[in-house]
Amino acid sequence: MTDRIYSLQGVRNFRDFGGYKSRHGGQVKRGRLFRSGHYAEATEDDLNVLDALGIHLQADLRRPDERERNVARWSAPNTLTHDGGREHEAPHAQFLKKVEADAQQADDWMNDYYALAPFKAHHAELFSGWFEHLAGLEGEAAGLVNCAAGKDRTGILCALTHHVLGVEEADLRADYELTNTAVNVDEFLPQAAAFFNEQVGKVYEPEVFRPFLGVRLRYLDTAFNVIHDKHGTVDAYLADVLGVDETAQENLRAQLLEA
Repeated sequence: MTDRIYSLQGVRNFRDFGGYKSRHGGQVKRGRLFRSGHYAEATEDDLNVLDALGIHLQADLRRPDERERNVARWSAPNTLTHDGGREHEAPHAQFLKKVEADAQQADDWMNDYYALAPFKAHHAELFSGWFEHLAGLEGEAAGLVNCAAGKDRTGILCALTHHVLGVEEADLRADYELTNTAVNVDEFLPQAAAFFNEQVGKVYEPEVFRPFLGVRLRYLDTAFNVIHDKHGTVDAYLADVLGVDETAQENLRAQLLEA
């Protein structure tokens, strides 16, 4: 699993999420699907690596205020963005300022976010655009999904992409959870806690911030459980909310699976 992680200097959580076997036969192509955090701190060496990967499509899932705060140093020729969902500061920072939270409350806050995220209008439009443009890539052109940290919004869309491509449940979940390795949450947590405590004016223990640095499988389960509750199946959600019907799914599989 770890051979798909790229050790870039200024871009967190950059990795290839192809290469998995498909229940439709064959496997997802490598070098065609990437995911990451933002590009505001990309170094010159990072930019050289990115330019060599042939990424033509990017779904930047960040809110407009996030894009303004952390202006990207790199973007793909076709970059999808949305102006919806603007906040004056990150929602999790607002939460941590308003209450005296403990680790369980922080975990529950993130879990609640996953219940809402697949149905936010600006997310749904970006998710839909990703699938539409991904099917239209030509030759060996690659696509990339990113948000601020490349773990939550990105994690949901990459899991949906894996579902369309027939990636087995165990591999889909393992790829989602790989964020914790890619960003080295345990090592980074104390430093991040000091930074965030200064930002929110609190003295929280480091574990309060773990849900905002890494991922937990229960979050992804919550997103998919709510999708099932509202639409019956993931495929119905894809068709009804994102406009990705069976024909569109077949086109994506023709594009991104290999024997």
